[in-house]
Amino acid sequence: MKLLAEALMKFIFGLLLVGLLIFLPAGTLQYPYGWYFVVLLFAPMLAFGFYMFFKTPEFLKKRLDAKEKQSAQKGVVAFSGLMFVVGFAVAGLDFRFGWSNMPLWVVVAASALFLIAYALYAEVMRENAYLSRTIQVQEGQTVVDTGLYGIVRHPMYAVTILLFLMIPLVLGSWYALIVFAFYPAIIVVRLKDEEELLTRELPGYAAYKQKVKFRLIPYVW
Repeated sequence: MKLLAEALMKFIFGLLLVGLLIFLPAGTLQYPYGWYFVVLLFAPMLAFGFYMFFKTPEFLKKRLDAKEKQSAQKGVVAFSGLMFVVGFAVAGLDFRFGWSNMPLWVVVAASALFLIAYALYAEVMRENAYLSRTIQVQEGQTVVDTGLYGIVRHPMYAVTILLFLMIPLVLGSWYALIVFAFYPAIIVVRLKDEEELLTRELPGYAAYKQKVKFRLIPYVW
């Protein structure tokens, strides 16, 4: 029950925070794409959270722990948090002042890609029980090299790039897309630091890098 309470509190806090960051700059609750995004983001999150609670509570507990222990990564997390705050605020302001003129088909296509990325996110978590929101090597951890991990070394990061770049498009804001475009650079910094740690501390990871050549995008990088 303590785990359930913690998960629900973080869910409600996240919901309220995102709502404030979007609707307060918009100056109104009559922001259709804002409500649409909130449902698109939090409905699957709630369903998947309950699934983890009943099926893999230890994994849920691990996912709720977001306290980075490495000083370099604390800066990365802080910068990404700032990006989200500014990005959501810009989307709200964009709606308020009518800066963007985004076609409906772009919003629909972005929504489809957002949900596909969400599904891939869930698949990555299913494949790798050692996933954590912080960079660390866990006791008994082994290298996962099958499924999506057989295609790129960091499928979770690849999926979140797609997921987060779709957010401003779902919100109907070209200007917010400029802000969220910094996210891939943030991930590259985090990824390089993580690979140094895994190569140094996780047995078999150096061989895995030789087997799977690409970090994020097949045949590109």
